Amino acid sequence: MQLALPLWFEIGTYVVLGLILAFDLILAFKRPHVPSTRESALWIGFYVALALAFAGLMLWLGDAEHAGQFVAGWLTEYSLSIDNLFVFLLIMARFKVPRQYQQELLMIGIILALLFRGIFIVLGAALIENFSWIFYLFGAFLIYTAIQQVRTGPHDEVERESRMLGWVRKRVAITDTFNGAKLRTEVDGRRMFTPVLMVLIALGTTDLVFALDSIPAIFGITQSPFIVFTANVFALMGLRQLYFLLGDLVEKLEYLKYGIAFILLFIGVKLVFHAMHENELAFINGGHPIEWAPDIDTWTSLGVIVVSMTVAVVASLIRMRRAPVKSGSDGERP
Repeated sequence: MQLALPLWFEIGTYVVLGLILAFDLILAFKRPHVPSTRESALWIGFYVALALAFAGLMLWLGDAEHAGQFVAGWLTEYSLSIDNLFVFLLIMARFKVPRQYQQELLMIGIILALLFRGIFIVLGAALIENFSWIFYLFGAFLIYTAIQQVRTGPHDEVERESRMLGWVRKRVAITDTFNGAKLRTEVDGRRMFTPVLMVLIALGTTDLVFALDSIPAIFGITQSPFIVFTANVFALMGLRQLYFLLGDLVEKLEYLKYGIAFILLFIGVKLVFHAMHENELAFINGGHPIEWAPDIDTWTSLGVIVVSMTVAVVASLIRMRRAPVKSGSDGERP
């Protein structure tokens, strides 16, 4: 049986995380710049150390199960957040956003992601509390998402957004050039939106889609709203710096999407097994729990997540090293 975490710890965590996010937001807007590799690496190291220290506190104040669920949830959300970077890179490139303004827009995207995920966490917790059969739907959705992850890529996501953005352009006056990171500007005495509006719509849409994937995934690891939310916050913190650190390298991690797809498939199957254990649907086994369904514990989940991501990243790096180097520049003969 799990020990309950102290209420003061949960409240204190929300306050501290809120202050860190506020500081990060102020920093992004007050000091817009392209962070160096060293700066990005130091920030990412800080956020990873913070997450591990938080897991240590959960182990000390709670138990190993709490800490294990947090680490497994954090790693799952972190891997899905890295998947976000594929689409973020394409959006920034598509709208030719100047690099010095990308920090601010990325920070807004991260805040939107937290907002959407917070809403889905509340809804998901309420559904789980009242309808145990919802795990069947969550599991089926994740299995479907895993298949789509393999079949499609980030370019397909951007292509779907293009239709919506085209609809917006026809109805809203938007300039073709940026005016810093301003949302609106004046052209020949007329107030118009800048391309920042389109970038924010694209980022928001992406965040919404990824929130739909990530929340069922982490509820497959833990049903604690506190752990679900904190794992999401820690996964998104440092995402802005990771964007600048990895840059185009993210697109070259060819097998990463297969690792993420396997994790989603595994958690989807785990959710279906959990639903079978808790079964109350009359048309399945007469409304009785299905005892033979395996119960996959937190530590098995953590092992599968770590191994899947490690294999995917290592295989991608080996592929990069073995890939033939093109002679000459693009479109030119050597």
